Amino acid sequence: MRMFTAVVDAGSFVKASDAVGMSKAAVSRHVADLEARLGIRLLHRTTRRLSLTDEGRIFHARSKALLAEVEEAEAEVTARTGQAAGLLKINIPVTFGLLHLAPLWSQFMARNPRVTLDITLADRIVDLVDEGYDLAVRIASLPGSSLISRKLTSTRMILCASPAYLREHGTPSHPAQIAEHAVLAYSLFASGDHWDFEGPEGPVSVTVEPRMRSNSGDTCRTAALQHQGIVLQPSFLVGTDLRSGALVEILPQYRNIELGVYAVYPSRHHVATKVRLLIDFLVQVFRTPDWCQ
Repeated sequence: MRMFTAVVDAGSFVKASDAVGMSKAAVSRHVADLEARLGIRLLHRTTRRLSLTDEGRIFHARSKALLAEVEEAEAEVTARTGQAAGLLKINIPVTFGLLHLAPLWSQFMARNPRVTLDITLADRIVDLVDEGYDLAVRIASLPGSSLISRKLTSTRMILCASPAYLREHGTPSHPAQIAEHAVLAYSLFASGDHWDFEGPEGPVSVTVEPRMRSNSGDTCRTAALQHQGIVLQPSFLVGTDLRSGALVEILPQYRNIELGVYAVYPSRHHVATKVRLLIDFLVQVFRTPDWCQ
């Protein structure tokens, strides 16, 4: 049932094999054995796509419900022992995951030797339920309302550039002057090319025309370090550069948004011990984040 639901949810045997950590042949064999046991065909298979039979749709819905009940039963039992066990599937943003979470996993695994981690780094917003994630870390003004969340810490968006760039091109004295500069823009900003600030005279908005756009904050930061322009990036990414002087904050009296770093998970009902322990671990680690020092 787990293999069958994984195939349906992933949309292919290849993607399902990646998701469950088994070979495509093994996943195919499990599904074929299930169909043989039931005496019905659950999936229509073609070279291009998979589709559910009528019986497959019914069985998939019941399988998802039953597997959820199994997970709840396991969570309830393990919660009584306080021991964490099993696979923990986690989704995290790429840059934050590499800089601030990658160094922590060995510590968490040492504390919880019976937990197996499956960590996916992606900047897109995944569907925790449909894609089978136990927990995700999200950086946003507010987490999604359909999920349960716990705030781990916060990060501030900081306008900055290298000293060499500012010596050559001048330092803006007002957000309106940012539009006159080379801007290195993160293309996934919710506000796009409209940057909003809160200053001494109230809200200020400026429309920028980026010299460079990228869906990678690291790329924008690297270009700024190479004196190519102004960036607006989170403190968790540029905090070290600001402390070293490689980058300099511009217009500190004009603040952009502060974002929360949240652990989000699908339900507060029978939270698995492994999920609860990971959340508690992250809350403790990020009580004083290093980018705020």
